[in-house]
Amino acid sequence: MNDTHPKTAQRFVNLMMSKSNEQRLFMGFSMYDTARQIVQNAICNQNPTITSDAMKKEIFLRFYGQQFSQAQIERILPMLTQGSKHQE
Repeated sequence: MNDTHPKTAQRFVNLMMSKSNEQRLFMGFSMYDTARQIVQNAICNQNPTITSDAMKKEIFLRFYGQQFSQAQIERILPMLTQGSKHQE
């Protein structure tokens, strides 16, 4: 669905193209950080005592869970926390 008036859409494209590559990249980083914080807060609201390792897994599932088969997810999830076990 696209309910944006074509002139408005073109103005937005022109505005984005007037920014440098670096500015657009940092905008993307900022949007990702904001989305991740929203997801993390929602997870914490549902489970206030969640561990750091469980949080990593939940964030992965919320962002990328639909992109992988269940078998792939079962192989990926343990790898998300392997680094933290080596640091202990």
